[in-house]
Amino acid sequence: MRWATAGALLAVAVVVGACSSDHSSAPEPVTTSTGPSAAPNVAVSPSPSPSPTSPAEIAGQRAVAAYVGLWQAMAKASHTSNWKSPDLARYASGLALQVASGSLYADHYNGLVSRGAPVLHPKVTSVSPPEAPTTVMVFDCADSTNWLQYRTNGTLVDDEPGGRRAVTSEVRLHQDGSWKVTRFAVEALGSC
Repeated sequence: MRWATAGALLAVAVVVGACSSDHSSAPEPVTTSTGPSAAPNVAVSPSPSPSPTSPAEIAGQRAVAAYVGLWQAMAKASHTSNWKSPDLARYASGLALQVASGSLYADHYNGLVSRGAPVLHPKVTSVSPPEAPTTVMVFDCADSTNWLQYRTNGTLVDDEPGGRRAVTSEVRLHQDGSWKVTRFAVEALGSC
């Protein structure tokens, strides 16, 4: 399963520190699209603040946009197991980019593709430093129920359904002014 592959690869590479946040309630998702490169079925929860007023709020919104962009790029690339998708590098760097492209390459090598897309519920859990943010931590209880892996002959890889998984991500401000996911940890099915 896509999440399991990404999670297993990342678990070997890095563990993201725990963040404090309230994971118990998630807003209802809404479907979004950010242009022609977006995966059409990725759904995300609505933004809590439509017009940010502080540097921390602005950074949080930009970090969440990078996080959502990465999973949209992953979903789109997973339909063909395109580990070379330029959209991955647009939203990720460092270990996150290595894990994303590595899991897609593994799928390509093993003749696997995915259909559908995850449903996301990202929430900012910390911003630092608050006055001039460069790092934002994002927690998500992502749902892979409609994002399953298939063999290239069209058969499901396994009969296990997708479900909710805790995803903790670090998003950093880069020198060019872009926000990118630098590392993430995907927990086991049912972890949130």
